[in-house]
Amino acid sequence: METGRADEAQIGAILEAQQEAWNRGDARAYAAHFLEDGSFTNILGDVNYGQAIFERRHAEIFATIFLNSQITMRVRRIAFPLPDTAIVDCDTDMTSYQRLPPGVHAAADGVLRTRLLEVLVKIEGQWWIAAYHNVDLKKRD
Repeated sequence: METGRADEAQIGAILEAQQEAWNRGDARAYAAHFLEDGSFTNILGDVNYGQAIFERRHAEIFATIFLNSQITMRVRRIAFPLPDTAIVDCDTDMTSYQRLPPGVHAAADGVLRTRLLEVLVKIEGQWWIAAYHNVDLKKRD
C-alpha cells in the first residue's frame, strides 16, 4: 500500500472540512471524521476518549467561550510513518472568540495561536482522526 497525493488530498479535505465546521460552530461536522474511540487532548491538557465526547466538548465551547470564533488552519507537514498512518502538524489562528479558558492567552494582536497535531489512520480506504492534541503557544521571555 502506497501513500501519495490522493491520500494527502483526502487528508487536506478533512482538515478543510474541520476548519469550515469550526467557523460555522458545527460540532457534529467538526467531529465527523473522529474515530469512535479516538484520543482527544484539548488546549488545557484535558484528555478524553471517544467521538461522542469530542463532539460534545466542541458543542459546549461553540455555544460559550468560542461562540462565533473563526479559525484558520495551516498544514505544516503531513508525514506517513506507515502507509495507513498519517501525522499532521497544523498551525491554527483563532479570532472572534468570546473569552479564553483560564491560563490560555492570546498574542498581543488578540489572535490565539495553537499547534494542532492530528494522527489519522486509514481504514477501508477512508482516513479517520485517531488522536487530536492541541496546545496554545506560550509567550516566551
